[in-house]
Amino acid sequence: MKRILLLALPFALMTACSKPPAVDATDPAAPAATAAAATPAAATANIDASQLGANHWLLDTAVDASGKRIDGLFVQADKPLTLDFKDNRLSVSNACNNIGGGYTLEGDALTVGNLMSTNKACQGPLMAVDGLISERLQGKLTVRALDASALTLVTASGDVLSFRAEPTAETRYGGPGETVFMEVEPQTKPCPHPLMKDATCLQVREVKYNEQGLEQGKRGEFTNFYGNIEGYTHEPGVRNVLRLKRYEIKNPPADAPSQAYVLDMVVMSEMAK
Repeated sequence: MKRILLLALPFALMTACSKPPAVDATDPAAPAATAAAATPAAATANIDASQLGANHWLLDTAVDASGKRIDGLFVQADKPLTLDFKDNRLSVSNACNNIGGGYTLEGDALTVGNLMSTNKACQGPLMAVDGLISERLQGKLTVRALDASALTLVTASGDVLSFRAEPTAETRYGGPGETVFMEVEPQTKPCPHPLMKDATCLQVREVKYNEQGLEQGKRGEFTNFYGNIEGYTHEPGVRNVLRLKRYEIKNPPADAPSQAYVLDMVVMSEMAK
């Protein structure tokens, strides 16, 4: 099972110019009128790109121009559609497929280009989510609000999409993390734990690849993995190779792990024989 996810449409900002009406210099109000005519409109504030990239953005509400809820965007109550902004690319997760593409920022405008997606089939209403979110994100959107907790986008047709912020692992742990690969055995095993009776642990071992993606060296012995891998749910009987981000935890509590692991991608998955 591979999950590879990978939006860029140029846009023009149209302005119109008009000649101001002539002002009678003998009119006492003339200086003020002249100054008002000469004063340019205030520039639109720029979007904080770093704020966009610091969070995952989970869809909270979505209404059309008439204020009606767009129910088709909320078919998975426990897995809201999520936007991520990184390296001038936007990705959408928790739809049927992984969706993504390039974007540009100017003033209060977020312009999203052509979107690409993986090609997986889904059952029921989830199958339609890809089209519903893609048609609303692609093109020019207005960023109505953006701060550390919320993002509001308005589409050209007047739909309003509101998202809540969830800090990324990089934000939470204060750095980009280190990429590592780990094989996970199909079955967990009992393991000693100072705080938990009858604890069981994932059985893992590191896998090393070179820059060309070729495995290097010999895999070692499986060892107990204490803690959890954020974003990963183990299925008994399934062997996985995972691409993970490993972060150092500053000042961890006593008896707590000093490193955190976050799932980046499932590289390989197979049923145990």
